[in-house]
Amino acid sequence: MPEGPAPAPVTQRLRIRYAKRGRLRFTSHRDISRAVERAVRRAGIPVAHSAGFTPHPKISYTGAAATGVASEAEYLEIGLTEPRDPDRVRAELDAALPDGLDVLDAVAVPPGSGRASALADRLEASEWRVRLDGVAADAARAAVAAFLAAETVEVERLTKKGRRRFDARSAVSRCEVDRRASEAADAPCAILRMVVRHTTPAVRPDDILTGLRQVADLAPPSPPLVTRLAQGPLDAATGGPTDPLGPDRETARPTGDDAGSAAAAALRPPAVGTDAAGALA
Repeated sequence: MPEGPAPAPVTQRLRIRYAKRGRLRFTSHRDISRAVERAVRRAGIPVAHSAGFTPHPKISYTGAAATGVASEAEYLEIGLTEPRDPDRVRAELDAALPDGLDVLDAVAVPPGSGRASALADRLEASEWRVRLDGVAADAARAAVAAFLAAETVEVERLTKKGRRRFDARSAVSRCEVDRRASEAADAPCAILRMVVRHTTPAVRPDDILTGLRQVADLAPPSPPLVTRLAQGPLDAATGGPTDPLGPDRETARPTGDDAGSAAAAALRPPAVGTDAAGALA
């Protein structure tokens, strides 16, 4: 058994959304996790650690994008030994991370939340932006139409379990050419917007591009630029993902007397000599 006192328990969990931008999209997930751990130490955030001979910070990642893919919606959860204001942690962690890894949001997990509220369970779909340089928008539209009209589009990919063949069409909730973005681009290209459900095996944007090549011989002359725009629960009305941190925000809102006090404070006019923000006029 390792000697010394037991590690401090987790008293608060934070869920954090961060972006992977620019050249940082080529960073591996392992390197990103190392960068986050260094930033946590540098910022003095009281992260909890596991027990044992080699304690590890209690930081978990969910639905990480592949190497080479940019993202505006990556998520991690961190366990703290002391309660901290989520906005303060967001700012401190963002300042300690390298440019291109940008912390966008932080929300406290309500006390008593169990497996039923696990963040991974909420990530049902992702919205992707795929830029295809050198591809005409009309050709892309025709390929997308052929793909969506097909009942199944089987593709093959090498996975950790060997080469697997699976249907890429069934995972696609929505796919279209973004006409305005394509026309406004700095070079001739077609820009696709697609919503893809999280399935097993996972269907990735490159699998869908393989499907477009199969059904319509669409072959971009250069590698695509792929960005995840969002991931979260799939909204049946819009067909797109919604904010996965929304339920935590809703639970954290004041209720009862606290809600009444907060509402009254919001409606109360500022004191004489101050502006609406409470600063001296």
